[in-house]
Amino acid sequence: MDVHASRLCVLGRLGEDHEREPRCRFVYAAAPDGRIHKLRVGSGAEVRSGGWPVTITRLPEREKIGSALNVFGGLVLAATGGYFGDPPPYQGHVVAISIASGRIVHVWNALCSDRQVLLEPRSCPESDAGIWARSGVVVDPSSGRLLVATGNGRFDGVRYWGDSVLLLSPGAGRLLGSWTPRNFAELDSGDVDLGSTAPALLGPTLAVQAGKDGLLRLLRLPTLGGGLGHVGRELQTIRAPGAVFSTIGVQGAGRTARLFVATSGGTWAYSLSGGRLRVGWRRAEAGTSPVLAGGLLYVYDPAGGLGVLQPATGRLVARLPAGAGHWNSPIVTDGRIALAEGDANAHLTTGVLDIYRSP
Repeated sequence: MDVHASRLCVLGRLGEDHEREPRCRFVYAAAPDGRIHKLRVGSGAEVRSGGWPVTITRLPEREKIGSALNVFGGLVLAATGGYFGDPPPYQGHVVAISIASGRIVHVWNALCSDRQVLLEPRSCPESDAGIWARSGVVVDPSSGRLLVATGNGRFDGVRYWGDSVLLLSPGAGRLLGSWTPRNFAELDSGDVDLGSTAPALLGPTLAVQAGKDGLLRLLRLPTLGGGLGHVGRELQTIRAPGAVFSTIGVQGAGRTARLFVATSGGTWAYSLSGGRLRVGWRRAEAGTSPVLAGGLLYVYDPAGGLGVLQPATGRLVARLPAGAGHWNSPIVTDGRIALAEGDANAHLTTGVLDIYRSP
């Protein structure tokens, strides 16, 4: 099974207008029917009051909910992309849903962005610009603003925002800033999605964006490229160990930040020094999204095996046995590690879940 972190618990109180809820009382899950479902943890029963379940696409056969959901400020945040092969029509969009009512609060469309409603995909003259990175909609906890990266699609800096990093207001009601690489047309024509991964925050003023082209770009927040529609103006570009499809791991913030990037070409660590990223260490083993927990770094190799590393040096602490997979990442909690094997593209109805004790 291919693991996507598309289930989230409500942690504590979510705002002044929401009732107190015990930790992990509800789980939110995306389904192939294009809806976000709210389930009770204790019984698994679905909540069907208010607006739940919530439809976030008018064409689920073309618009896929493949990224993780996020919860912040009383909202469930979801995004859409396309299916394998990108059969049109579809548009990447962000949907903010009220946890209390199940009502859609805002929709922001990466194509036909002047229309802030759920689009019938055929009604927009452009297709694609999917928001399909594993970590989905990224929330800046210091401001509540949202960051997403889009895949291949038209860019004009006005209504169409393909291959761009976008800064949205809390709740996704308004576009505040954008960054687009100068070679956006080349990325689009070559199927080299910028949005194969999401922005990684290094604190309130910096973010890093990678992509299929195997480059990391250091970006300044909150203005990104200097305003809406500008191209270029990144602070730095540095090579990654290959095309990046995984989520970038971050330890610390600001001057103490350390990044971990895992691809089919290896696993590398970067440190931030003097406002520049520098490679700290390299390992040849391939990896999916790195996970930091308990002072250790966990990196799953899709060919099989789970590496446990020292984040500062890359030294191997342990290598745990595991079968092959795809984008699988471990879950580390309460002294245990859970790791699913297999590949969702095989469309199997059974699978293997490995459980380990933490080293």
